Amino acid sequence: MPAVSASDLIRPDRAEKSADVALRVARARTIQRERFERLGATSATTNAHCSPSVIEEIAMPDAPGLSLLRDASEKLGFSARAYHRVLKVARTLADLEASETVGRIHLAEAISYRMSSERMAQAA
Repeated sequence: MPAVSASDLIRPDRAEKSADVALRVARARTIQRERFERLGATSATTNAHCSPSVIEEIAMPDAPGLSLLRDASEKLGFSARAYHRVLKVARTLADLEASETVGRIHLAEAISYRMSSERMAQAA
């Protein structure tokens, strides 16, 4: 599987209005709430608060995403907790785009956030 290209990670600059962002977030939360209701997982209302077994079910990546996640998990030595947190963030990024599938781009972005936070913690 080829590495994630810069064009996969770089999005065109666009000035998104706060109201537009708020609307996307509200839609993503509605998607999440309805998903958890369908699954009967009423204790969770957002991806961040769902159990590892539920996130594995709802954030199953497509084939390229799964390959990236496997490679990153091995190379970066993700713990089970880190693995599930990456899935939660990736699922949320997909929800913000109203994408039913967690794709490679969502996982690449989630992994990049994970790497950035670890670097910051090491620098502190």
